[in-house]
Amino acid sequence: MAGKKSAGKDGPITIKKYANRRLYNTATSSYVTLDHLCQMVQEDVDFVVYDAKTGEDITRSVLTQIIVEEEAKGQNLLPINFLRQLIGFYGDSMQWMVPRYLDHVMEGFATNQERLRQSMQDAFGGMFPFGNLEEVSKQNLAMFEQAMKVFTPFQVDTAQNDAPAANGAKAPADASSDPGADTSAESLERLKNQVDLLRKQLDDIAKSGPKRD
Repeated sequence: MAGKKSAGKDGPITIKKYANRRLYNTATSSYVTLDHLCQMVQEDVDFVVYDAKTGEDITRSVLTQIIVEEEAKGQNLLPINFLRQLIGFYGDSMQWMVPRYLDHVMEGFATNQERLRQSMQDAFGGMFPFGNLEEVSKQNLAMFEQAMKVFTPFQVDTAQNDAPAANGAKAPADASSDPGADTSAESLERLKNQVDLLRKQLDDIAKSGPKRD
């Protein structure tokens, strides 16, 4: 899903949630359900949800409810392992990084999907572009795998340190022999470098798009 979101003339549509859990669309002056809001999201209609009593912005919790409802219907988009890792970051010192990069990864994914749809439209009446579909799928998979490596950078470093050195290169020294070798500052620097690498790879994928034969 991409493109400019539609909204009311004064900005996003306002949805009010009342104590009885009913949702009221102020733009249409009618009550709506979570299914209606789900359809609005899919149609790129921008909205915000407020608690009718307190005025608190509860858009995030309502969108989360929509995801729970869709998953309960069997529309499974979130792998169990991904959910476990995501939950593991709550309260973690790196929690602040997760929303930003999940957002970045999904933007790249959406861009690839739009280009795939366009490729299918261009090929209408001809052979279905299976090659493009396969390539974009591989790009998306690689993008998510790289993202998860960034989210678990220290496990990746450990695996690399345990591997034999290539071309006779000297293997990294054991951290236990040098107590100051793995400081918090150095760990953060490694993480920043991996994040920069991920951003560059995502940008390259978004720019290149699926190749044509």
